[in-house]
Amino acid sequence: MEKYIEKANILIEALPYIQQFKKKTMVIKYGGSFMYDEEIKQSVMDDIALMRLVGIRVIMVHGGGKDISSMLSDLDIQTEFVDGLRITNEKVVEVAEMVLAGKINKEIVQLLQNREISSVGLSGKDGGMIKVKKKFVNNLDIGFVGEIIHVDSRILSTLIKEDYLPVIAPIGTDKTGQSYNINADHVAYAVAKAVKAEKLIYLTDTDGVYMNPDNPDSIIRRLSAESVPKLIEEGVISGGMIPKVQNSVDAINGGVNSVHILDGKVQHSLLLELFTAAGVGTMIRRSII
Repeated sequence: MEKYIEKANILIEALPYIQQFKKKTMVIKYGGSFMYDEEIKQSVMDDIALMRLVGIRVIMVHGGGKDISSMLSDLDIQTEFVDGLRITNEKVVEVAEMVLAGKINKEIVQLLQNREISSVGLSGKDGGMIKVKKKFVNNLDIGFVGEIIHVDSRILSTLIKEDYLPVIAPIGTDKTGQSYNINADHVAYAVAKAVKAEKLIYLTDTDGVYMNPDNPDSIIRRLSAESVPKLIEEGVISGGMIPKVQNSVDAINGGVNSVHILDGKVQHSLLLELFTAAGVGTMIRRSII
């Protein structure tokens, strides 16, 4: 009997959060090595299904770089790297669009449909949702990689109003209609800003932000957006975490209430972060109360 009482207490703990987030919109960026772990993939989809069933409005944005690399290899399409960046030529962006919008996107939609969650797969091309310009990195032209200049959220608003869950592949177009691959993190935060989401959630391969990366007990559970520049200057936030945290601050300045960086490899990390007091990742918001 005690284990059932414990389960009931867990539900009671979640109740105020369910009430708080009902009918709120959350953008989830789904991407990382855990995408290729079948058990974790199913766990993430279960979490999202439960979020929808308790009334949270969810928009998903996904990545899929590993699948793109695999398909390029299968098609024997050679790719060039400069300073660690893949040059995305016309053939590569065609493959990227095929894999992201045609394969991964529809797989995610089907996983959600299997849980009776009405979902619609999109890319940034649908409804002219994501407009981009060519992205340069350190003045280097890396091909058809896009920098977002505008998100038209009308199609998302329509779908959410009709109780659909949009699943977005990170492909956009420029003013000529040319397709561009886009960093999925950037799509997630741009979409979150456009819809004024309650939360932007990054499911990643890391637990969050650490005061000391070598000390697993030094994770920062709550981080104010105002403190981010100093932490970057001090080297506490470094490497690949810098753009993710900077995007988080930009999203908050754009109207998103909070941003969460979670380890997607932890089973049910979404539910633990949203519906428990302790949480499991790093939450970034405008001010810490």
